[in-house]
Amino acid sequence: LSIRAVRSRRNWRAPHAVADGGGGAIIATAEFAVPPERVFRALTTDEVERWWGAAGFYRQTDWTADLRVCGQWSVIVRFPDGTTNGGNGEFAEIDAPRKLVMTRKFQKHPLLGTRETTITYRLDPTAAGTRLTVRDEGFIGRSEAAYGNAEHWERVLGWLDAYLTADSPSAVG
Repeated sequence: LSIRAVRSRRNWRAPHAVADGGGGAIIATAEFAVPPERVFRALTTDEVERWWGAAGFYRQTDWTADLRVCGQWSVIVRFPDGTTNGGNGEFAEIDAPRKLVMTRKFQKHPLLGTRETTITYRLDPTAAGTRLTVRDEGFIGRSEAAYGNAEHWERVLGWLDAYLTADSPSAVG
C-alpha cells in the first residue's frame, strides 16, 4: 500500500462530521475496532458516564434509560464550574445492535435553547469492527448550532474511540 492509501484508511477511521446548516442536519462518522454490540452498549447504558466528556470540559452523570421504543432517557451534564444542564428524550426506534433513534432536548443550550433534535445512530459491521454513523437532525433555522454541534460530534466520537480502545482486550495485551 502507498502512504497515501494508508493515510486515507487511517483518516476514514478518525471521527469526521459535516453540517448542512440550511437543511438542519449533521452527519458524523467514525470507525471502532470493536463489534457493533460493544459500541451499542457504550451508547445506551450508564457506560456513557465513563466516556462522554473530558476533564476541564464536562462530564455526563446520572444516566438513566428505559431502552425500549417510547422509553425515556435522561442525563446530567456537569461542567467544571459546578453548573449543570439536564438532557432527556425518548427512544423512537431500536434495532440492536444496528440502529438506534432517539430524541434529545436540554434544559438550556447556548445555541438551541430547548429545541429537540433527533439522533440516529447506525452501526455497520466492518472487517475491522464497526462504522458508526450519527445523524443529528432538528437544526433548521439554527445553522450556527448545526456547525458547532458538528465539531462537537467529532470530539464525542473521539472520546468514544479512546474509551473503546482502552477497554478492548487487544489494547490490554
